[in-house]
Amino acid sequence: MIIDEELLFSLGASLEKYEAGETIFQEGSAVKFYFQIKYGTVKLNNLLEDGKEFVHGLPFDGHCIGESYLFTNHHYAVNAIAVTSCEIIRLSKTRFLEFLVGNPLLMLEINKYTADRLHFRYMISSFLAISDPIVKLTKLFDHLKRYFGYEEPYSFLIPYTRQQIATLTGLRVETVIRYVKKMEELAMVKIENAKIYY
Repeated sequence: MIIDEELLFSLGASLEKYEAGETIFQEGSAVKFYFQIKYGTVKLNNLLEDGKEFVHGLPFDGHCIGESYLFTNHHYAVNAIAVTSCEIIRLSKTRFLEFLVGNPLLMLEINKYTADRLHFRYMISSFLAISDPIVKLTKLFDHLKRYFGYEEPYSFLIPYTRQQIATLTGLRVETVIRYVKKMEELAMVKIENAKIYY
């Protein structure tokens, strides 16, 4: 978690519940809150004119969403949609920024978190130039494993469904299924009860 939940509640945060498919914030809307996911998975996306969807990320328990917009006057350039049932802690932008002014160490933590997310975005964007599905999947899995501090083979449970992996990598879900199976044959991953261990 980025900020201690009790601290957020002591500052006047509320706990909001969203069902799968509900919108947390929309592209083009004004930024009014700091959001931190207590439980659940959220999709950050854009819907393109041709009806296709571009997914920027799938943050889950403990992550904050849209935090970089708190430091600009821009409206959101993405949507945040609940993928699962979610509980999200919400604190007003004004109260959040007032608190950060007096807590520079927390400001540094937020900046580090945002920099990590930006790094992830750059990495995901590089997938557009990679045609080999195994290379795409390996880059994604390597990043996730390092981010969460795992090193041993098969020690890390990939936290995404095959559909979510497809969305992040720009692959079709059928391609992800086929190549994850190939990775298992090559002893790059282990699959137990349909879960992927890397």
